[in-house]
Amino acid sequence: MDALAQKIVDAHGGLETWSKFRSLTAHLAQGGALWGLKGHAGKLDDTNVTVGLGEEWASHHPFGSGDRVTLFRPDKVEIEDGMGQVLDSLEAPRSSFAGHTLETPWTEPQLAYFAGIAMWTYLNMPFLLAAPNVVSERLDDWHENGETWQRLRVTFPKEIATHCTVQTLYVDDAGLLKRHDYDVEIAGNTAGAHYVTEYVGVQGIKFPTKRRIYPRQPDGQAMAEPLVVSIDLDRIALR
Repeated sequence: MDALAQKIVDAHGGLETWSKFRSLTAHLAQGGALWGLKGHAGKLDDTNVTVGLGEEWASHHPFGSGDRVTLFRPDKVEIEDGMGQVLDSLEAPRSSFAGHTLETPWTEPQLAYFAGIAMWTYLNMPFLLAAPNVVSERLDDWHENGETWQRLRVTFPKEIATHCTVQTLYVDDAGLLKRHDYDVEIAGNTAGAHYVTEYVGVQGIKFPTKRRIYPRQPDGQAMAEPLVVSIDLDRIALR
């Protein structure tokens, strides 16, 4: 790994500790303009997520009303009832977003796909920096709100389903994440600036529990509004 990438991974608990676990579960309280814009206001406001660590999969429960559960994998998304019966599914989900813009509504399986790639990426970061074929490169420092943050460009291989191929991490002097930039390819390449705060320690790993995502301008500056997505996490457990 790049030296800065190694510093970031170590600051969050280190690979030795991370490698002891296979999955992570957390409770999510979510908000922001995106969900209503995509036709699913309230559906994931109060939910739980479980993600694979390393292996890419994610499950949200409940998914809207009742006891519905999602299962996301890069090649397929399913929505099941509480008895495990498949209610809806989508094969090759990424291709279903062709031609989408920010305003294009999503089907329920498309929502499950987005929620899956997003939470899997967020909760596996920054340990994805050590994943096979993930390439990182140091960028110039960034100045924001009187602070100086180090930046790392991260390039993902095609076998990892995430927001986009190239993303940027911003970290403080201790190596903890402050901001995470990406373009949401499945929503018309909408540019986002994702801020993370309020770290907690869980079983030897550090996690930010407050996430706020805003539009990102061409010069890299974040807009103050609208709030695109908010995510507050608690009850984090590693298994």
